[in-house]
Amino acid sequence: MNLNSQSANSSDTYSQRLADIVGTVIALITLTLPVFIIAHYSSTNVKNNQPSLTYNLPIRGD
Repeated sequence: MNLNSQSANSSDTYSQRLADIVGTVIALITLTLPVFIIAHYSSTNVKNNQPSLTYNLPIRGD
């Protein structure tokens, strides 16, 4: 009986260790991926991409 409980215990330890590793990988991806996406899509030429704030209004001829 003692042998069976040790066998189940070792598989639980392996699955717990695997779950810890997978959880850590998911956490790291969740924390770092948005930073890389923002860095990729942000440009140094942001000022050139902004729309002009001046408007040409038509002059009505009265």
